[in-house]
Amino acid sequence: MAIPTSLADLTGRWQGANRLWLDPNEAARESVATAVCQQVAQGKFFELHYTWADEGQPQAGVLLLGQSQEKLTAAWVDSWHMQDTMMHCTGKAQTDDAVSVIGYYAAPPDPDWGWRIALQPDSANQFRLIMYNITPDGEEMLAVEAVFSREK
Repeated sequence: MAIPTSLADLTGRWQGANRLWLDPNEAARESVATAVCQQVAQGKFFELHYTWADEGQPQAGVLLLGQSQEKLTAAWVDSWHMQDTMMHCTGKAQTDDAVSVIGYYAAPPDPDWGWRIALQPDSANQFRLIMYNITPDGEEMLAVEAVFSREK
């Protein structure tokens, strides 16, 4: 099955701003962000390459999404968030054209924490990449919000 139309419509180059929260009670760290979205493997997968910075240090990430029936699967890497590991995520397309996937990461000695990644198309020329940290108790906290506008 092909990727959701809402993702295919994001194909192109984007620029915007990234906000990172390390603590929900503190101000976000802000940086310029870029993104390139494309369909790969004959339109069966969607690939998002993005860049951002933390304290002046360049960072980059890749999100690869695919859909089989109603189930979405994803692989996510990020030079800052994931270091040298890859997160595998699952989820489903939402009714509002958004997609949302959840993966898990180890936080020893505590139980694993969740990480939810959402792609929210706001219009033909804007989308948001939003990431939430999820405690072992299920509480979601906004961790990243990048707002992108299509390059002209």
